[in-house]
Amino acid sequence: MTVSFRKWVSHSVSNLRDSSKSIASRLFRPIYYIYVAILLTVTKWRPWGTNVFERAWDAVIILDACRVDALREVEDEYDFLTVEDSITSVGSTSFEWMNHTFDSGYRGEIEQTAYVSGNGYTERVLGQGGDTGHAAMPFGPTEYDVVDPEDFGYLEELWRAEFDDDSEWMINGDAGSRIHPKYTTDRAIRAGREQDAERLIVHYMYPHDPFPLADSPELFRPFDALRSGEISREAAWDEYVTHLRLVLDEVERLLENLDAEEVVITADHGEAFGKYGFYRHVIGCPLSCMRKVPWGKASATDEKKYESRAPAPESSNKTTSAEERLENLGYL
Repeated sequence: MTVSFRKWVSHSVSNLRDSSKSIASRLFRPIYYIYVAILLTVTKWRPWGTNVFERAWDAVIILDACRVDALREVEDEYDFLTVEDSITSVGSTSFEWMNHTFDSGYRGEIEQTAYVSGNGYTERVLGQGGDTGHAAMPFGPTEYDVVDPEDFGYLEELWRAEFDDDSEWMINGDAGSRIHPKYTTDRAIRAGREQDAERLIVHYMYPHDPFPLADSPELFRPFDALRSGEISREAAWDEYVTHLRLVLDEVERLLENLDAEEVVITADHGEAFGKYGFYRHVIGCPLSCMRKVPWGKASATDEKKYESRAPAPESSNKTTSAEERLENLGYL
């Protein structure tokens, strides 16, 4: 996010003149970013929410944008999963979550942690003083005290890999393609077996959209269509839960090929689905649909049912930039 009063005024004026938006939306957006500026200023020094490093675990599995009610809806379908509780996340977006989770105050814990991540914000946050998105706010923090990539016991940025659509590591659907969550599973299994780290964080990019199993463009990226009324909330929700099941199938495979007594299944943030006029997750939002995340429990034993064979991100035939990956996810 650009901290510039002049740019905030310019963006606000442009927004107010945008006749394609409702009057309420045009008035609300400038005010909302004043609120965001205040919130980020306060929470930089007094973080709001529970940092995962404040709790006991051997492995944490992050399901990006997973809501509490969605995980509870499918809980009975998976014997390994118990959704015991929920916590308030330290962010309502991935970059906000990373800004606070990987704060240098937790450097000792981070040095003993392997982080296998499909989320492209690692490049924009780690070692870069954090990130606050791309919209302008009139004041607020311009950087955060986050660790460097080298401070992790091990860091693997899966989002750097790019594959042809016909690769086994891709889902090439009717409406669009995307990397299959089994790529994350494969690389996490390898990291769990080979890396000498006391803890492991695995960051899956599902059930965050786009939805490659969808049969129409409206459901591939559903939230603009939901906002416009082209699709129903039920249709968008069903697609979301379908992709939650997709990633949970991979989590089950991971747990059969990993040694970790205490495994936590949680999320960096939730998703809005039209609550109070929000359709996606946005920075600084206090709504529980975005800030409340599951705290599920499981355990893992390496039964050697799977042998890792996926190429490392840097050794795949192609690589992609963080900007390209984040744009594909609708962030930029």
